[in-house]
Amino acid sequence: MHDEKDAMTNEATGSFRDKKMGGKRTSFKKKICKFCANKVEPDYKNPEQLRRCTTERGKILPGRITGTCAKHQRALTKEIKKARVLAYLPFDKQ
Repeated sequence: MHDEKDAMTNEATGSFRDKKMGGKRTSFKKKICKFCANKVEPDYKNPEQLRRCTTERGKILPGRITGTCAKHQRALTKEIKKARVLAYLPFDKQ
């Protein structure tokens, strides 16, 4: 009888720990880089393309959110900054 009680408590706490500590993970779809898929490079002269990679406030979105690879994320950052200086994109929206 003592063994059954221990088994129940271990099972209950184990399942609680699994859920609490992230034991069951949901699968997610890996994001693909739009620039790699279309074989294009980010360009400061195309503000619509760059605007999709910024927030409403004008902040640059990270690659983990947009799915952009590291190479294109670096290029995208440079192009967004160029477009801001040339007034194709605003620095911030208030």
